Amino acid sequence: MKFTRRTLLKFAGIGTAVVAMLPRVAFAARNSLRTVRTGIQPGNKTRLVIETGQRPSYSVSYPANQLVVTLSNTAANASLAPSLVGGSLVTAITQVQSGDKLQIIADLAKPINEIPRDNIMLLSPNGDNDYRLVLDFAAASGAPVVATTNTTNKKTSAPSRKYVIVIDAGHGGKDPGCIGKGGTQEKVVVLSVAKKLKSKLDAAGFQTYLTRSDDTYLKLAHRASIGEKKHADLFLSLHANANPSRSMQGFSVYTLSEKASDEEAAKLADAENAADKIDVSGFEQFDKDIRIALSSLQQHAVAEMSVEYANGCANQFKRAKITQQPGPDVRHAPFAVLRSTVPGALIELGHLSNATEEKLLKSADHQNKLVAAIVKSVQSYNFDV
Repeated sequence: MKFTRRTLLKFAGIGTAVVAMLPRVAFAARNSLRTVRTGIQPGNKTRLVIETGQRPSYSVSYPANQLVVTLSNTAANASLAPSLVGGSLVTAITQVQSGDKLQIIADLAKPINEIPRDNIMLLSPNGDNDYRLVLDFAAASGAPVVATTNTTNKKTSAPSRKYVIVIDAGHGGKDPGCIGKGGTQEKVVVLSVAKKLKSKLDAAGFQTYLTRSDDTYLKLAHRASIGEKKHADLFLSLHANANPSRSMQGFSVYTLSEKASDEEAAKLADAENAADKIDVSGFEQFDKDIRIALSSLQQHAVAEMSVEYANGCANQFKRAKITQQPGPDVRHAPFAVLRSTVPGALIELGHLSNATEEKLLKSADHQNKLVAAIVKSVQSYNFDV
């Protein structure tokens, strides 16, 4: 069985209408590497199999004469001896731990091209096997070799069906969000980016919705519920940051967690969640048919998919040479707007408190650059796993 998000919702027996404000587990416990092995497939293809205890979040890159698979939130296995068959393109395999990421580096006898998405499979546990990430590839034959990049493992063409993306432009109405020294309001910047992003994603074959299309104030629960009601496959909340240090700059990407990954993430979540304190009256009542519980299975899946998207988003921003805020690629905090059954991330596009970035965030060219990176991150996200 292919465990898509909707399969898991059905498996949990709760349907697609679920309370958008319930707490849940932030992300899966650290993954473990079980085995690494190679084989030979018809057509003189080499098969690389990476087996892990939990469903892996991964990316693939192609340095010269190497294939590198990066596993997020995974620990190295020093006692593991890779099983290599003779006659394959893989001559050696090593493990490199970098923070919470594990790189599986396969040395190749010949260069290869980027592996087509159809030749990358993620298999669910079966019998004595755990999760298996399977990559089939052959030596390059006249085609240009892929340069060293951090290319993600997903397809970048138009989707086979119209995946639904809900774009949330943060703040709005009586809540301006951050205000730069030059008077730039966060609510204005993010709405401009959201509209451009919708246009580009629509053109790329996605079905997109905005939580707000004008200068409207929305409660955080309402924003999250829009993702539920539209049966979204991905929820993106766009914001601009502020920092007491005016020298601080750069983008950052966050996913939901009941415990913040660091003090700065906690403060940011408090600031973003404070939007609901502007108006304490008029709390919306949820529909009676909305359930009040989420299964642990579904929580686990949504959290993993959110982290997977967030890692891919951060990678696309860095590839576009957009300045990154110092710190980890992805952070975690209890953002109310992300409390739903929809995988999602909160993207801080930059710092309005920084004079240079305030000017950039106002400029059409930079907004277009941000949009292009987000579009690529959506196109490369694996919706079907």
